[in-house]
Amino acid sequence: MKSFSPIRERALYASDPDKSRGRKIAQVGNSERTIFQHDKDRIIHSTAFRRLKGKTQVFVAHEGDTYRTRLTHSLEVAQIARSIARVLGLDEDLAECLALAHDLGHPPFGHSGETALQKVMAPYGGFDHNAQTLRIVEKLEGRYARFDGLNLSWETLEGIAKHNGPLVDDGHSESELPWALTALDDWRGLELNTYAGPEAQVAALADDIAYNNHDIDDGLGAGLFCIDDVCQVPLVDKAFTGVRQRYPDIAHDRLVHEVIRDLIGFMVADVLAESRKRLLETNPKSADDIRMMDRPIIAFSKKFRAKEKPLRKFLHANMYRHYKVNRMMGQAVRVVEELFELFIEDPDLLPTEIYRQCDGQKTPKTARVICDYIAGMTDRYAIEEHRKLFSVTGYL
Repeated sequence: MKSFSPIRERALYASDPDKSRGRKIAQVGNSERTIFQHDKDRIIHSTAFRRLKGKTQVFVAHEGDTYRTRLTHSLEVAQIARSIARVLGLDEDLAECLALAHDLGHPPFGHSGETALQKVMAPYGGFDHNAQTLRIVEKLEGRYARFDGLNLSWETLEGIAKHNGPLVDDGHSESELPWALTALDDWRGLELNTYAGPEAQVAALADDIAYNNHDIDDGLGAGLFCIDDVCQVPLVDKAFTGVRQRYPDIAHDRLVHEVIRDLIGFMVADVLAESRKRLLETNPKSADDIRMMDRPIIAFSKKFRAKEKPLRKFLHANMYRHYKVNRMMGQAVRVVEELFELFIEDPDLLPTEIYRQCDGQKTPKTARVICDYIAGMTDRYAIEEHRKLFSVTGYL
């Protein structure tokens, strides 16, 4: 595998903390830490970040001790993002910060929980986990005396908002934006019609790399499919063949671990090669130059995307739609929907500090308060709340 030598100096196109667009509320900085390091620390110390340890990635958090949760996934994304950023001469702290923050808005029970909240919130402005992340860091975290939220830098907020690319372009208008985003102060200032800065693009690709590989690992560990099954995917088969040739007598668990390492390395190498190619072609002089381009600068190659499609198709059919996962997630949807419907009909069942934020039954404000409450729950907490409220022996 080709080795890439790290660029030790900051690239011209990197986000420069000394030239940050700053925070909404000015704060005296600490000369020992950059503004992006401060952002990263604020995210790590947030309540929402700690809750990720109890939130599903694919499996409900209590199903096993070794499966990924949102927290372990975020840490893996951060490690990959930092490695890519280092090689490309980008700001490692900003890339890591965005990787750690990207899943803060996910509700319990993974995408099933999000689907349930989207359904029940449809009459009240809807639900979107990326926009919910912004709502958390801009409003819901209550840790500081002078402001709500975490008062993060513009670059971090922009990277969170545009995790999946521009939100306003030829195919999408402002009217389609999530409520939680447009409810923020000065949301237009995030320049939603452009791509995010390079570090945010790195975090987004690191997310793809991490979940593709840990889903293979977790799916094999859970017995949802076996090695022979996943080797139907040429990309994965090549990795298994290579490891077996190097280590003919390797044990099963070590075989899987070595394959995952090789696949991550292959994907990172592809991102680095394609990104360097695009950087040479466009020769950006600043992070803003990258934002204004008509395509992402940090990207997989077309050749790799073609190889990746069979893997995504395999995981969708054999993991995300596996009957065991479907049963578990079907129950999760009912938990979220039934909690919401009970609380919207009878808000005084909410904890006192949550109830005080409501303004009556079935109002948009009450619905959003309930949505924030449920979205912030861990899997275990949601299950326990449901048991208490729907079981005749719940409080006995």
